Amino acid sequence: MAIVTTDHWLPHKSTVPANRGENVELFVRERNGTPPGQKRRPVIMLHGRSIPALPGFDLRYKSYSWAEALAKAGHDVFLMDLQGSGLSARPMMDDPRNVNPAQQNLLTPRPPGFTPGAPHYPYQLTNSDSDRDELHAVVEFVRKECDADKVAFVGWSAAAFTMGPYAVKNPGRVESLFLLAPIFPPRGTSNPPASLPQPGFPTFLGTKAGFRSGWGGEVHCDGQREDDVVEAAWDAIMRSDHVGSTWGSYDGLNRIRNFVRWGWNKATAAQDGVLGGSVPVLLVYGEYDTQANTSPPNPNPELDFSVPALYDAVAGSHKLMVKLACAGHSVPWEMQHENVHELSKHWLKHLKVDGKTQGVFDMDVDGNLSPVP
Repeated sequence: MAIVTTDHWLPHKSTVPANRGENVELFVRERNGTPPGQKRRPVIMLHGRSIPALPGFDLRYKSYSWAEALAKAGHDVFLMDLQGSGLSARPMMDDPRNVNPAQQNLLTPRPPGFTPGAPHYPYQLTNSDSDRDELHAVVEFVRKECDADKVAFVGWSAAAFTMGPYAVKNPGRVESLFLLAPIFPPRGTSNPPASLPQPGFPTFLGTKAGFRSGWGGEVHCDGQREDDVVEAAWDAIMRSDHVGSTWGSYDGLNRIRNFVRWGWNKATAAQDGVLGGSVPVLLVYGEYDTQANTSPPNPNPELDFSVPALYDAVAGSHKLMVKLACAGHSVPWEMQHENVHELSKHWLKHLKVDGKTQGVFDMDVDGNLSPVP
């Protein structure tokens, strides 16, 4: 059946310090594959730190669109951009002076009127509270739109900072949690800083060369990554950033929001037994992922990340973890992507892996699962 694609611009009263109280628009793309006469099964997909929703989840290149795969399986899929990312509002980010001062040399040729210097807005942009407020706004929109009590969550990378704590606090709204390459600091801070916003700057910059080489550092298998997918993914990132795509060289620059985070650690993951209890959890990561698993451990607890530590911290028994062979942090664009699609479809339908509701598994490049003793 045909998949209906609709772009929504969701009104939201901002809680980001830079534009607190202003009415903004959050971008949400819906890809609805609900069969005629059937109840809608909503899924919300949330991006990580540097890759917006559309290039991450709906890359229109060969078979890489994860959202399309889920829609074809009969789900109503909603992809959202938080403020500061993709096509949602980007407060303070259009001013090139608000770029990380150490990266302002990348703004060559210079945007009109730009002179390097200290940021006009000398603070980090978003924070854990504002991100969770925006996720809540989308959750409430989707629940009403689909006449559903609960929605399923699919998150990639730093989405875990938002979706994990939200699920803990709102188990009546969350059907299940699928986290791909989740960023989890077991000893991360629990509480917000004494004052917000925190000093700093709103915007980091990413280059195409850095995108290619950083990803390449996790490629260790023949065929793990197609050369052309780097171009396709970067082009999609630029289409999600109408300003950054005009900055710097002809390749453009990826504008990445600078955010303050808290409240995602061992204590949160175990709180009230929600995760793995009323909210079943599936964690998936690549064997070569050096972003979600820091090795050797980082001495800074805020930057020391571990997916297995998250599995151990989840207090409930309905929890599973799958390690993907020949995969890195960018697995949605690697050869294992179709196996991730199939795994997520099976999870959303059955809330099981290989017939089990608990356990740790390895998945080979052919999609075969084997339990880890």
